[in-house]
Amino acid sequence: MKRMAIATRLSLLILACVTAIVVLVAGYAFESSRRTMVDMARENGALLAQSTAGRISAQLKATAKVTETVAATLEDADMRESELRDLTRRILFSNPGIFGSAIAFEPHAFQAGRRFFAPFSFRQDSHVTSTTLGGADYNYFAMDWYQLARELNQPIWTEPYFDEGGGKALMVTYSAPFARVTPRGLQLTGVVTADVNLDWLQRMISSIRVSDNGHVFLLSRYGAYIAHPDAELIMNETIFTHAEELNHPPLRELGTEMVSGRSGFVEFSDFPGVGAAFVSFQPLPDEHWSLGVVLPKDELLAGVNRLTRVMAGIGLAGFAVLAGVVLLVSGSITRPLRILTGAAAGIAGGDLDQPMPFIAPGDEVGDLAASFERMRTSLKRHIANLTETTAAKERIESELRIAHDIQMGILPKTFPPFPDRTELDVFASILPAREVGGDLYDFFFIDGHRFCFLVGDVSGKGVPAAFFMAVTKTLIKAVAEREPEPGRILARVNDELAADNDSCMFVTLFLAVLDTRTGRLGYGNAGHPSPLLLRAGLPPERIAGMEEPMAGAMPDIDYSTGTLDLVPGDALFLSTDGVSEAMNPDLELYSDDRLLETVAGQARAGARDLVLAVSASVTAWAGDAEQSDDITMLAVRYLGPGPGRTSPS
Repeated sequence: MKRMAIATRLSLLILACVTAIVVLVAGYAFESSRRTMVDMARENGALLAQSTAGRISAQLKATAKVTETVAATLEDADMRESELRDLTRRILFSNPGIFGSAIAFEPHAFQAGRRFFAPFSFRQDSHVTSTTLGGADYNYFAMDWYQLARELNQPIWTEPYFDEGGGKALMVTYSAPFARVTPRGLQLTGVVTADVNLDWLQRMISSIRVSDNGHVFLLSRYGAYIAHPDAELIMNETIFTHAEELNHPPLRELGTEMVSGRSGFVEFSDFPGVGAAFVSFQPLPDEHWSLGVVLPKDELLAGVNRLTRVMAGIGLAGFAVLAGVVLLVSGSITRPLRILTGAAAGIAGGDLDQPMPFIAPGDEVGDLAASFERMRTSLKRHIANLTETTAAKERIESELRIAHDIQMGILPKTFPPFPDRTELDVFASILPAREVGGDLYDFFFIDGHRFCFLVGDVSGKGVPAAFFMAVTKTLIKAVAEREPEPGRILARVNDELAADNDSCMFVTLFLAVLDTRTGRLGYGNAGHPSPLLLRAGLPPERIAGMEEPMAGAMPDIDYSTGTLDLVPGDALFLSTDGVSEAMNPDLELYSDDRLLETVAGQARAGARDLVLAVSASVTAWAGDAEQSDDITMLAVRYLGPGPGRTSPS
């Protein structure tokens, strides 16, 4: 898959970060502005609703006050018909907001035998006209404006209605009952009314400018539309029937809140005729009406939306400019890097003679170019040195392999070593820690019945130890032919090794001479671990060793000779400290106790099986741990005198 260039990645990263920041800022600004506008709409809508309701209530309260005053006057005054008619006319002349006024009496209350009597004055063509209500065609006793005040016996505003008998107009009436004292007590005498033409109210509400599509509407106590921009709804629909026709539950919930006399501010996603809008509503408690102000959301948030569009346009333009600048800058930064990449590819291909391109210093790219040039020069020099070092190392390794082969060649490695001799079972193994090591073992017949065997460990490792081992082995074999006792052999060898030993090397040795006719074993020990003695029916044990110095460190040392009688079947197991000190990955030693346990398990095994069993146990213990010392083992089992030979009595 093709990788994306650094310039492209850098540009995309910067632009993505900038875009995220711009979007967050714009989003926060939009949401903050929107909340501010909604809060302002809430406050302005409430203020508009309150002020409009206050204006309506002020007008209607004045009408109610006049009506209640006239009703109180009639309770104490007994007026003639002409006086009552003049009173209704004076009410209209004194109160321009009142469309009409009537004083309606109970049956026969004004004059016996006169069922209907209701002088009524109203405005008509800028004049005040008077008439009398009541009759077969207008039974005012059945009208709401009369019945409600009569039954409740208190002043009340009626529901809006169309007055067929008097004003011939859509109006609302305030009715105040009055009573007089009669022989039968205080009795209702009649009702004083004041009519307010809803055309005045409609004009007043229509004059309120909310916005291009906003409006104000007024509901009666039962939800009927008293004022609304849609004239078809006025007195023909309630807010509930309107909501039912439109299948608009939120509008029904709004109507419930309004006719309950509550105030509030609600949000609509689809207000009829407007769309998304806010509605602020306020009650007119005296009249039990409710006023609503509809604020279109689009118009309310038009400024916020316009500002958002402007910010988006500025952001896009800034994004384009920033993209160009980022691409230009990142290209200028990465162009030298691309040149360096091509040169580095040549170096990686092995062309160290290829010169690096010149890049002006002064910044990190210039420093990188200079570092590449130093790297090319250093690589060239180091490769040349490495070539020489590798050749030298290969020569050394070749010499070490030859030295290893020579070392292994001077150690006896053919088993069984003496096929024609039946007195002994011998097996040995050596595993150097390096290509060549300092451990040694050897065994040979000095004469027809004396068998010499030894195990040693030279100080140090590598080639010097190997040479010291070879010299030691050669000296032992030469001296053993002239000296009968192991102690004397070690003393002569020590003197020879100590002479001109400027490197101060030394060797630990255990050397024994076995008389195969008698089983008599003589041995000497120059600082080496004592071998294990295996006797039939007994656990392995160390031969009591002499605490005597290692060989080669200093001249003129006398070494003792110990003796031991072997019986057929007895065996000796000799090893270097590389066995007991072998470590596992947790740096734990194999230990002498574990060696004794392993040897005990092979007490009656042949020499070969004994050595291989110990070797397998040490290998399993060490696992993957690196071998730290040479491991050498030698097992000798005495089988008794050979055929034709007899043991001494």
